[in-house]
Amino acid sequence: MIEAKNGGIMDHHIKVPISREDAKNLKAGDYVYLTGTIYTARDAAHKRMKETLDQKEALPFDIEGNMIYYMGPSPAREGRPIGSAGPTTASRMDQYTPLLLDMGMRGMIGKGKRSKEVIESIIKNQSVYFAAVGGAGALLSKCILASEIIAYEDLGTEAIRRLEIKDFPAVVVIDSKGNNLYETAIERYRED
Repeated sequence: MIEAKNGGIMDHHIKVPISREDAKNLKAGDYVYLTGTIYTARDAAHKRMKETLDQKEALPFDIEGNMIYYMGPSPAREGRPIGSAGPTTASRMDQYTPLLLDMGMRGMIGKGKRSKEVIESIIKNQSVYFAAVGGAGALLSKCILASEIIAYEDLGTEAIRRLEIKDFPAVVVIDSKGNNLYETAIERYRED
């Protein structure tokens, strides 16, 4: 992990899959630039993963230490690996998230608040929840070097993809200690 100070906020350049140590060192409000491999899955893929686990079968990728980006891309333009790739609302995955965190998932990227159960599971499993900027999908897609469907192709844009990313920008919203930027930012605003 490479760090730089930015007016009291830390900028981190992190290799993904993210290590437990890196996850533990991040603080709510930190800016991160992720490079490496992540996976995409939205609600339909999460439902299918839960059904797979209920049938005592293996998930289509090793969840241990990995990160899921809650995203369903638009079609790729010619010469690009993926179309617009903005985040979707994370709370739609909340019913499935504690199970995946208990299985070793280290992080998630999405937008919006998370349930109390997810926050407790983030703390318990020393994981991290990142937010990507909603509405910036075209810009975010420029950080995606490769995209490959690895499971559930019949789900279309909700299929699970393996992404290779470089300097993908995100903000730590909920850190491994349960600090929640959505709450602390409101408090800071009220104090000003």
